[in-house]
Amino acid sequence: MAYTISAAVQSGIFSDVIVSTDSEHYADIARHYGAEVPFLRPQQLAGDVSPDIEWLAYTLDRLEHEGRKYDCFSILRPTSPFRLPQTIQRAWQAFRAEVGVDSLRAVEKCQQHPGKMWVLQGKRMVPLMPLRSSGQPWHSSQYPSLPEVYTQNASLEIAWTRVVSEKGSIAGDVLMPFFTRGYEGFDVNTEYDWSLAEYLVNNCQAELPSVTHFPYLLKGQSEQC
Repeated sequence: MAYTISAAVQSGIFSDVIVSTDSEHYADIARHYGAEVPFLRPQQLAGDVSPDIEWLAYTLDRLEHEGRKYDCFSILRPTSPFRLPQTIQRAWQAFRAEVGVDSLRAVEKCQQHPGKMWVLQGKRMVPLMPLRSSGQPWHSSQYPSLPEVYTQNASLEIAWTRVVSEKGSIAGDVLMPFFTRGYEGFDVNTEYDWSLAEYLVNNCQAELPSVTHFPYLLKGQSEQC
């Protein structure tokens, strides 16, 4: 959270940086690093399978009732520690320059191509993607010969607020890509990801946003050099 909040604040493009959580503990951490937590998210909107549209619509509605209405919003997930202020600035500039889109979403070229993926049907399997009408099937082709496919990553999304109220969606119907560079879109979801992130930082292969606040200390902890 510290890296995400710091990147958001230092980007200078947001009027407000708000953290949505159902936890007082995480709310306290967020405030420590400079974000707002004007209210907690209801627990029924904070489960493992809770759709983003539910908590986002709830948050925007609560804020609007408090007199805070926004033209745009951005979702910056805390599992992307290498998203820099410059990353957010670059995305915002691209979004503002594009006409006729509902939203922007960060993507990167996929490493595991869906043309080589399979769906199991009992003891048999079929290709996830339809076979070519003629010639070599995708699952038997070399990667360079396959069409370029991009996968979304969790680093950032930007959208017009109207897509939430008018379309009941966080993205709308017309999306534009934002191509992350290097490790900007790196996502930490497992212990392996955490270890790899530490390795990348320790070997100067990836850069973390600067955090100007002192580290958050749990109750009972003392600061050490």
